Amino acid sequence: MHTLKTGAIRSVLSCALVLSASCGNDAPTPSAPNAVTGSINAGPPSAGYVNGFFISITVCVPGGTDCQNIDGVLVDTGSIGVRVLSASAGGELSLTLPHETDAGGDPIAECNAFVDSYTWGSVDLADVTIGGEKARSIPIQVIGDPSFPNVPTSCSATGGPSADTLALLGANAILGVGPIPEDCGGSCAQSPTAAVTDNPGNVYYACPSSGCIGAAVGASAQVQNPVSMLPTDNNGVMIDLSSIPAGGAANATGTLVFGIGTQENNGLGSATVLPIDPNTLTFTTAYSGKEYPLSLIDSGSNGLYFLDSTTTNLPLCPGSQFDSYYCPSATESLSATNLGVNGASSAVSFTVADATALFENQYAYAFDDVGGPSSGGEYFDWGLPFFFGRKVFTSIEGAGAPGGSTPYFAY
Repeated sequence: MHTLKTGAIRSVLSCALVLSASCGNDAPTPSAPNAVTGSINAGPPSAGYVNGFFISITVCVPGGTDCQNIDGVLVDTGSIGVRVLSASAGGELSLTLPHETDAGGDPIAECNAFVDSYTWGSVDLADVTIGGEKARSIPIQVIGDPSFPNVPTSCSATGGPSADTLALLGANAILGVGPIPEDCGGSCAQSPTAAVTDNPGNVYYACPSSGCIGAAVGASAQVQNPVSMLPTDNNGVMIDLSSIPAGGAANATGTLVFGIGTQENNGLGSATVLPIDPNTLTFTTAYSGKEYPLSLIDSGSNGLYFLDSTTTNLPLCPGSQFDSYYCPSATESLSATNLGVNGASSAVSFTVADATALFENQYAYAFDDVGGPSSGGEYFDWGLPFFFGRKVFTSIEGAGAPGGSTPYFAY
């Protein structure tokens, strides 16, 4: 998940405040319990988020009626699990949820690393309702939980800055609906040796009163993909966003639909299925004479992130504010080909415009032509601009779904 927040340079506006024909009106209206409407807007008040697809969820104490509605929840196909910002960190969650514990009865916490940041917080149990469907008693991360205020050095040394406040995260919660059922599976279930319990790279921690140390956590106790925990419609998701005009829109609409081929509203239709590597959860993108084998489709990324072979057509933006984005002198029309691990292919046409000029439009928060260089290089991150005007499917590994073996992306 890449993030870009621009609240520092413009006011927070949305279709509710700015009545504009560019707000988008092509996405379907959900008519079933497995669908929930959302919006691409500036996010929670003062967040100033660009290209974030936000919905609302309800979090409850397991089995009870003590519940909270959480707005400003970022839908992210590039991560796994529900991660809610606590009220003490500027978010909305003020419920007291039961902590998940290890075999010894010690509470568990997690250090979750994104591409450009990390979150720290307890792993708690909650009932989570999205649309008309409920995942019961699932482990979620409570970011900035005041019960665990001290971030271990091995977490803060992950390489990115903390995203443990509303100002840093830009959302009240993240809904990770990527292509696997739990956070990190077998790799996190292996016990760290004594020599590495405080080394960077630990994900889960046992937190007795003496402090938190790296620990093994079994798959069922890890933060779970909420879709895989639904009683039905649990083999993946479809995201259907409205198309938007060139130059951006104040707001756009979209629908998150649970299940693939399980209801009338989530059939694959003529979508091209791209099976992905079950180990890396990626496919290959061929672009400008080079193949990028670690590519992914990620609704939690604000732009299209890739390396261009020259700096002539796609130079970086001048100055320091947006120098991680491309600023061509004129909008560039480009193409690439995505290749599944089974040889299936799909050509994609896309555009990249001057990011500085786009972001200076104080009335727009939805853009389909924002691009920038990928960190590390060897991948193509098809972020939210790829989703506009498309139905994009993400299947969950191990879950039966039409279209062939899972996991896969399809569009």
